[in-house]
Amino acid sequence: MSSSAAIHIVSPAEFDRGTAQTSGSERRAAIAPALGITSAIWGGLFEVEPGSRTGIHHHGEQETIAYVLSGICEIRWGESGESVARARAGDFIHVPAFLPHMEINPSKQEPFRWVVVRSTATPIVVNLPDDTWP
Repeated sequence: MSSSAAIHIVSPAEFDRGTAQTSGSERRAAIAPALGITSAIWGGLFEVEPGSRTGIHHHGEQETIAYVLSGICEIRWGESGESVARARAGDFIHVPAFLPHMEINPSKQEPFRWVVVRSTATPIVVNLPDDTWP
């Protein structure tokens, strides 16, 4: 092990909002090269406000694992958005590489928040046109 190896603690005030985004949501990087942390994976927070939805997108070659901290999220995916599932606080979510999807917040009162880990050091976000799904 390198003598320069160190544990990094990143507080919420240090999270980077300059990471790749999708309309209707906000991603904040916590473990990323932009914060001076060399890692094979990326980590951060994802939030969607009450009554909002993200645009249709995918994450290229990246796999994503998310843990739902709070709220309820409806997730649509597939070639035409035909598949739907709900995730609640305490659930884990796995999003395979290249899978088009969208997150919807059905609540009118509270945002949903996830802790997200991606399989590469820099997040990949490919935003698709709104008319991708019928």
